[in-house]
Amino acid sequence: MDKSAPLSDSELERYARHIVLPEIGGAGQQKLKRAKVLVIGAGGLGAPVLQYLAAAGVGTLGIVDDDRVSLSNLQRQVIHGTETVGQLKGESARDALQRNNPNVSVKLHNVRLNAENASEIVRDYDVVVDGSDNFETRFAVADACEVQMRPLVHAAVGRFDGSLTVLIPFEKDEQGRQNPGYRDLFPEPPPSGLVPSCAEAGVVGALTGVMGTLQAMETIKLIVGAGEPLIGRLLLYDALGARFDTVKYKRRNAV
Repeated sequence: MDKSAPLSDSELERYARHIVLPEIGGAGQQKLKRAKVLVIGAGGLGAPVLQYLAAAGVGTLGIVDDDRVSLSNLQRQVIHGTETVGQLKGESARDALQRNNPNVSVKLHNVRLNAENASEIVRDYDVVVDGSDNFETRFAVADACEVQMRPLVHAAVGRFDGSLTVLIPFEKDEQGRQNPGYRDLFPEPPPSGLVPSCAEAGVVGALTGVMGTLQAMETIKLIVGAGEPLIGRLLLYDALGARFDTVKYKRRNAV
């Protein structure tokens, strides 16, 4: 399908609730149709990100994941089903997305993203969404996005809490100050074993849905140019206390 073509009658009907919003409208929906978004991981965070971006009409979705669906994934990775256990997560996610919205093109990267291949993969997309679960991948993605000048929507979860921010370190804010990057939040990875994985510490499935959906919302805002993205702000969610807090941060070497 030609992503630059005008919206068809069926697309106008499908996205009618977007189009009536002044902040999106027909022009914004066309931007969504032309957009190419890379999602790192088709797991707990990636599942709602992919589902909502596909439903929103993002024209091209890339998925980076070399893992296979396991039964223990299904408590939170809602894009997969019992019948897809053992299947590559990228293939399972692609099939689910195309059932939801056949207008969306899905490109699979069945590899583990690392510092060597990140830039080559990232540069083909307009926005990158990080749903990875380890610091090695997070640093590789963030560094590649900064080099390739691609906005990055980052989130992380643990047990009952999550965090979210938007990283555009290659641009300046309204005061002419360089925006902060991922290494301004985390100068270097923590020592191995210091931060337990979800498999070790556990995580509530619905929490990944909350944070992944927020990632999808920030991505849509970036594409259509609506609202105020979480640039230089870290959104913290405490699920047990039902509380959101926002912490401002800046570039470490800012004057």
